[in-house]
Amino acid sequence: MTLTCNVCVHHCKLSEGQTGFCHNRMNQNGQNISVGYGRFTAIALDPIEKKPLSRYMPGSKVLSVGGFGCNLRCPFCQNHEISMAALHQVRTEYVPVDRLVDEAESLRPYGNIGVAFTYNEPLINYEYILECAQMLHTKNMKCVLVTNGTIEAGILDLLLPHIDAMNIDVKGFTQDVYDRLKGNLETVKHTVEKAYTQCHVELTTLVVPTLNTDIGDFEKEVQWIASLDPKIPLHITRCFPQYKMKDIEPTDLSVLYEMKRIAKKYLKDVLLGNC
Repeated sequence: MTLTCNVCVHHCKLSEGQTGFCHNRMNQNGQNISVGYGRFTAIALDPIEKKPLSRYMPGSKVLSVGGFGCNLRCPFCQNHEISMAALHQVRTEYVPVDRLVDEAESLRPYGNIGVAFTYNEPLINYEYILECAQMLHTKNMKCVLVTNGTIEAGILDLLLPHIDAMNIDVKGFTQDVYDRLKGNLETVKHTVEKAYTQCHVELTTLVVPTLNTDIGDFEKEVQWIASLDPKIPLHITRCFPQYKMKDIEPTDLSVLYEMKRIAKKYLKDVLLGNC
């Protein structure tokens, strides 16, 4: 039996045993399951500022975990070894929810506040996140997401009451940019618009040469952010050669400085990253 995945904008039609565009969702016996459920490729205790979340419990640390797969195809991806991979292409370790929460709790003496789902796109594995967030909250710990925001409204509504903080990528402010990444701008905007009303939100725009350096488009982005709340922090981040864009030069610093100047006309908290 074929099913249509309702997790993100791709709405993959999956035959029995087939995985979708994200390499994570599978049709198993007519059920839409996550083959990456609890399977992690990376785990580290990171400063919260590394997510980046500069205005959420600064100075703390967060147990950061990543799996595999993504529902975008960014040619500049910094974590492409795992985000562009399928299960059979990476080494994973299965970690049940209770074990991860126990590990997070054991790291409290080292400044840990909870768990961050990061490194690859976490929302394609939303079931595990939901269960983990609920258990974390029984321990008075936090659940953090670092995401591209490419998620359908129903899944987002299910998760948001259980999420404490998010960093959401806004990869550009035209559909043309998102077409090149196999995504959808309006979906990301909806994610931001819903999330900032329910949890702490910071935004990141990675400035990629040849992709999203148009100053006019960027000014429209920061005007939109300001229309939601001018206090939303925006991270403007420098891109370095990586993955399928190894032949580019790092983002010109003068472009970043000009973007920061423009952003500060509208927003109260603008930060430069990777400079």
